[in-house]
Amino acid sequence: MTIWFPPEWHPQRLIWIGFPHDAEEWPGFLDLAQEQIAAFANAVADSGQEVRLIVRDEANAARARSLCAEAVRLEMRRYGDVWLRDTGPLVVRDGDHAAGMRFGFNGWGGKYLMDGDQEIGAELAASMELPVKTADWILEGGALDGDGTGLVATTEQCLLNPNRNPGLSRGEIEARLARDLGYDRVLWLGDGLINDHTDGHVDNLARFVAPNVLAVPRATGADDPNAAIYADARARVEAFGVTVRDVPSPGRVESAGGRIEPASYMNFAITSHLVVVPLYGTRHDADGVAAVQELFPDRPVTGILADAVLAGGGSFHCASQQMPRL
Repeated sequence: MTIWFPPEWHPQRLIWIGFPHDAEEWPGFLDLAQEQIAAFANAVADSGQEVRLIVRDEANAARARSLCAEAVRLEMRRYGDVWLRDTGPLVVRDGDHAAGMRFGFNGWGGKYLMDGDQEIGAELAASMELPVKTADWILEGGALDGDGTGLVATTEQCLLNPNRNPGLSRGEIEARLARDLGYDRVLWLGDGLINDHTDGHVDNLARFVAPNVLAVPRATGADDPNAAIYADARARVEAFGVTVRDVPSPGRVESAGGRIEPASYMNFAITSHLVVVPLYGTRHDADGVAAVQELFPDRPVTGILADAVLAGGGSFHCASQQMPRL
C-alpha cells in the first residue's frame, strides 16, 4: 500500500489545539499564554473550521471556556505539554483508508518528559476512529515539513541528533521516512534556530507553501542572531532545486534575562480557511504578516500575539495538529 501524508494546506476536517495548564512550563506567563492560545482557537473557529481544544482537567476547562467562543469544542484529556504537533497523530492515507501514524516520543531528546505525552497521539487518533500504526523510531511532527509530492524538509540538527535515534544512519532515516510517511526525497537543512529546545525543528525555520516552494526567513538587522542559519538554509534549498520565498524574521528577540528566544513567523498554522501567524511585538510583525499573506492568496492571513506562548518553548504551529479530510 502507498502511504501519503498530505501537506498542511490540504482540506482539513478539524484542528486540535493544546491549552496550557502547567505553571511550571510558563513561569509568570501561564495566564497570558492561555489567552493567546484561546485567541488562536477562536480565530480558527470564527473562520468556519472545527476546533477541538484539548484541556487537562476541570479547572483548565473552566478557564478555557471563559476565554473561548462557543464554537470551540473542549476535550478533556491527559497530556503533559501543549505541543500536539509533536505528540499528536500524523494522519496519513494508507492505501484507501486514513490512519494515525505514531512514533516513539522521548521528550525532545530526554529534556522534557511529561505525563501523558506518549499516549495523547494514539488517544486523539482513536477519538476519530482511526487505526493507529506505531513506527519503531523516534520522531516529532514539527521536525518535518512536506509539500505533498513526496518531498520533505528537515534539519540535520534534529533528525541526526544522537539523542533521538543514535543507531540510525542518515540513509536509514531516509528509508523510514519513505516507509512510514511516503517521503521519497529529503531536503536536509542544517541547524535550526538558536536556543530552540527541540534541537532545531524545521517548522521554526522553513515551511513549504506549495509544491516545491519553500519559505525561508530573511535576516532583519545586523544583530539578527540567526542570520548565518538562514543563509545556510537558503543555500541548501537553492542547491536542491527548490524555489525559495522570503519571509522577514522577527529580528533579535530576547527574554527579560537577555536570553535569545527562538521567535519565528515560520511557526504559522495553516488551516482550511485561514493562516495564523505568531507575532512577538517587534517592529517586523506587520511585514511578517504581509509576507505570509503573499504566500497564501487563497485565504486570509491574521497575526496574533504569541510572545507568552513562546515563553513555554513554541508557538501556534507547535501547539496544533490537523486532521485532514481523507
